[in-house]
Amino acid sequence: MCYDIKYLTRKKLEYARRRGSSPEEISSLEEQLKRLDRKAVYHASGFSHPELPVFTADDPHLMQFFEWGLIPFWVKEFKLAFSIREKTLNARGETIFEKNAFKAAAKYRRCLVMVDGFYEHHHFNGKTYPYHIKLKNEEPMILAGLWETWESEQTGEVKQTVSIVTTKGNDLLKDIHNNPKLAEPRMPLILTKENETDWLKPIESKFDMEEVKKVIKPFSGELEAYTVPRIRGKFASGNEPKTAQYKAYPDLEVKQNKLF
Repeated sequence: MCYDIKYLTRKKLEYARRRGSSPEEISSLEEQLKRLDRKAVYHASGFSHPELPVFTADDPHLMQFFEWGLIPFWVKEFKLAFSIREKTLNARGETIFEKNAFKAAAKYRRCLVMVDGFYEHHHFNGKTYPYHIKLKNEEPMILAGLWETWESEQTGEVKQTVSIVTTKGNDLLKDIHNNPKLAEPRMPLILTKENETDWLKPIESKFDMEEVKKVIKPFSGELEAYTVPRIRGKFASGNEPKTAQYKAYPDLEVKQNKLF
């Protein structure tokens, strides 16, 4: 889940305010965003491995861009590296300290991924319907992430890569993310302003690890969700503003009234 997201479409100042805790930090972040001059992304599929805006503990007020799809540092073969990142777009929060692909990053390289929101598909009567989910207060959304630096032994190419951490779906996502092939509804690990810092704290003891684990839980804040145009297949609207705009689906209207 969480293979489709939207980011950098809000005003640069909103992104700076979301991460800066002082006027100086906000001003610095705003200048960074102006210099980056990145285009707005209304929809990006993780399988195209776009660069996502990331903040690491090494420099929590510097916005960097890492490729979506984590490649563990220990991977040596070029072919394996590009195969494994198809499976590491997301990292299941409950097992990040156990899985070989994630445990080093979970302990030493946690990060924040800033987006406007994410897309999820709802299953109904044999069809799927895309929803856009965002914070109700319209602020940029901070997702928990893991990152790695990978270097190809064959070419010397260096990549910074990232995975988005997921957790169990909250009440809203339980209704939306109802894929019958999955054991349970999931959602990205959305961080509040209060636990952003907790997520980035260094782990130096078992107690520290347990404190980080406490952050891994369904989001309890207010979210807004609505159906949007198709984001996959031949009728997909592409990376356009209309992709994130409301679209009615008549066969869903009755059910939507019950859900929301």
